Amino acid sequence: MSLSGKIIIVTGAASGMGRATVEKLLSEKAIVYAVDWNEAVLKNVCERNEAHPITCDISKSQSCNRLIDKVVENEGRLDGIVNFAGVLKRTGILDCTDEEFDFVMNINTKGCFYLTRAVARIMEKQGSGSIVNVSSIWSDIGAKGVLAYCASKGAVSQITRCAALDLAGTGVRVNEVRPGETNTPMLASERGKDFTQEDINNKLKEIAATIPEKRLADPEEIANAAIFLLSDDSSYIQGSHITVDGGYTAL
Repeated sequence: MSLSGKIIIVTGAASGMGRATVEKLLSEKAIVYAVDWNEAVLKNVCERNEAHPITCDISKSQSCNRLIDKVVENEGRLDGIVNFAGVLKRTGILDCTDEEFDFVMNINTKGCFYLTRAVARIMEKQGSGSIVNVSSIWSDIGAKGVLAYCASKGAVSQITRCAALDLAGTGVRVNEVRPGETNTPMLASERGKDFTQEDINNKLKEIAATIPEKRLADPEEIANAAIFLLSDDSSYIQGSHITVDGGYTAL
């Protein structure tokens, strides 16, 4: 899976799966632009490696366009993007506010759309490229208490499928990774102010016990799937997804 010299953007790069993907891409000698809205954490991550940090609010269309234009101006082309950036609110249908719903949809769905569109315009002209969106196992199945998140990830899956059909035959591929329960800060987040660290650790153990593999995924395991879809080894995969969930959705 040679990615040496490839120009790749990774959003949500400051932590979790995004950070793991940046590190793996760099080990493959790719040229990586690491994107996040947390400037301080992103700077700290990139100081430890050779990634190029870019702070961006992906909920804004023009910000996404400027991001893509900047990378292409610097490098002359763009070979791939992985859209990891995402947020979560733990509220269900009875208590999800307008503001919470909009916040999640703006980042998870609109951000994915804006970036996929901006990148597709560049890649279609150059006749090559791989777009990897990151949805979730919750894009196809429901979950209690995370309504906006599930809705947003279902929309990401449809963006992926439709964009893939629009771009089929141009040399541009659009696919997605569907992570299951992964040991990242997001999984532990939004558990409530009364949760101690011990409570959170116990909750994560409970979640792990529901998975056939009896453990959470490591961020690096999600990164491996994303890197495969970026590479030419996945050249005949279009509009599809790789589910990395330890057997959860096989139940």
